[in-house]
Amino acid sequence: MQLQIFRKIFRRDLEKLKQEISLYKEETKIWVTEKSISNSAGNLCLHLLGNLNTYIGAEIGKSGYTRNRELEFSQKNVPRRELLNNIDRTLETVDRALSNMKEDELEKEYPLLVLAEKTSTGYFLVHLAVHLGYHLGQINYHRRLLDDPSANRMGHL
Repeated sequence: MQLQIFRKIFRRDLEKLKQEISLYKEETKIWVTEKSISNSAGNLCLHLLGNLNTYIGAEIGKSGYTRNRELEFSQKNVPRRELLNNIDRTLETVDRALSNMKEDELEKEYPLLVLAEKTSTGYFLVHLAVHLGYHLGQINYHRRLLDDPSANRMGHL
């Protein structure tokens, strides 16, 4: 039951990530940073994909993915179509890994020490889902703020 919930949440939010990236009127704005905005939507997207492919794809699903975290924040101007294709691939990887898990595995210790202390796999999946939602909100705000000039007026965000 819980694994089905995780699958639905990751699918929902990765589909929303695709929608947000698709909604940029100007593709170049995906890579814009301005004033106190330190990460572009494109780099946040790459970061989310690297994160999920590492902690769910490689660790749980044994996909063989190797992460380059530095590149997630330094790479620029990846075409929108490539980002969207990578989101689709990540969604498939995450869904496959979670569909092959057993419910009792959620109670087992997550094999990597990522947070301050060891956690259960279920706890860590909650952490990953919250992390995805957090950055998804940042991407939504980034798009509305930087891609739609009419939204820059107070009261329109």
